[in-house]
Amino acid sequence: MPILIGFLWLIGYWLIGEVFVHFTGLPVSSGVVGMLLLSVTLTIRGRVPNSIAAAAQPLIALLAMLIMPGVVGVFFILDELAGQWPAILFALILGTLLSVTTTLWLLKRLMGKHYAR
Repeated sequence: MPILIGFLWLIGYWLIGEVFVHFTGLPVSSGVVGMLLLSVTLTIRGRVPNSIAAAAQPLIALLAMLIMPGVVGVFFILDELAGQWPAILFALILGTLLSVTTTLWLLKRLMGKHYAR
């Protein structure tokens, strides 16, 4: 039952992201918006409920499989990306650095008191 409740949380935040993107017209994935809102909620609460953790664990194991279709799709539009490689490389490097920095900051903030030396 906790897994079902966790999936409902995840789907609920995805739907909130969908509504937000629909009404604002932002060119951002609704899943990204929903997960950002979920991250903000969990940061404010200061913990991750067991139900969300139980639902997220199997999804993390499948993460590579969930990303694969988008990666494969890039090979079909290589001609359209021909002149944009410097911008793509810059975005990949900057995005990776920001992602790692944000993850480490959030991990330190949420778990810092438990693992402080």
